[in-house]
Amino acid sequence: MRVIAKKILREFWEKHYDSEEPLKTWYKEASKTTWENPSDIKSEYSKASILKNSRVVFNICGNKYRLIVEINYKRQWVFIRYIGTHNDYDNIDANKI
Repeated sequence: MRVIAKKILREFWEKHYDSEEPLKTWYKEASKTTWENPSDIKSEYSKASILKNSRVVFNICGNKYRLIVEINYKRQWVFIRYIGTHNDYDNIDANKI
């Protein structure tokens, strides 16, 4: 998968230092995999939440942070739509962000 854009993750971990290694690990794994459908994601990340509009929510740092991505399975692209604290996540609509 091609993850767009790592810069968003980097800017986040510069503010939230404990998220750096988990986000780097997620980025590395996502960049090397091929997800054809949501069940492929669930087989690797059982706690990921599959949403509408090709959105997936990943729990980072034991659910302290939430990462929302939009996936284009055909083109093998992962667009980072949101990264934030669990509390901030509760104030957004993950299906529309």
